[in-house]
Amino acid sequence: MNGKIIILAGGKGTRMDADIPKVLVEVAEEPMIEHLLRVIEDRPLVVVGFQAEKVKAQLGDRAEYVLQEEQLGTGHAVACAQDQLNEFDGPVVVLYGDHPLVSKETIEKLLNLYHENKANVSMLTTELSDFDDWREGFYSFGRIVRDTNNNIAAIREMKDSSEEEKNIKEVNPGYYCFDSQWLWKNINKLRNENKQNEYYLTDLVELAVAQNDFIPSFKVAAKECLGVNTKEQLKLVEKFLKLKSS
Repeated sequence: MNGKIIILAGGKGTRMDADIPKVLVEVAEEPMIEHLLRVIEDRPLVVVGFQAEKVKAQLGDRAEYVLQEEQLGTGHAVACAQDQLNEFDGPVVVLYGDHPLVSKETIEKLLNLYHENKANVSMLTTELSDFDDWREGFYSFGRIVRDTNNNIAAIREMKDSSEEEKNIKEVNPGYYCFDSQWLWKNINKLRNENKQNEYYLTDLVELAVAQNDFIPSFKVAAKECLGVNTKEQLKLVEKFLKLKSS
């Protein structure tokens, strides 16, 4: 795939009453991270945390690992990978072990954005017709704010959005591709000045915009952006996986 892939897999399946790493919770009779691994050609770097040894036992030598000792947000998780990837020069894609529906084609398109634009940050977005029915969970996603030239100007977290911005239907699923040199130069600029006291990858997009960078993006089908945080979301993702395999 001509790039490095980081999979964030450090969380616990608390809201699913699972006392195991969330990525090992079964979806369609397999640990959810297995569905993601199936579409990745190269060995990814998996950021592990809660019960790290169980994730390592599941994936074995199909992945490399780095430990996130404290759960301090997505930005912190990626920062943990810096020492291991310092020698790599090229695109770094960030994916989530609890998002089992992303396709190989989508990952390749994200990498192609980097190769075509040589951008410091490239990203996926998804656009909904509405926030009803199975799309309800997307209402809490950050909104993609574009300027008059239709370029990404900001990602506005839902809780910080104005009433007008809440009506924006293009949202941020959190899939990014970073230029490695830019990433490691900027990752330590992240601040945890938010309600969760966490370091967020979203803020790297804000940093790139502040540096007058163009952020190429493309829209992907909403179902590929579904994550699993609750039992209800698990059932929904399972339904889509079964449809995909039928």
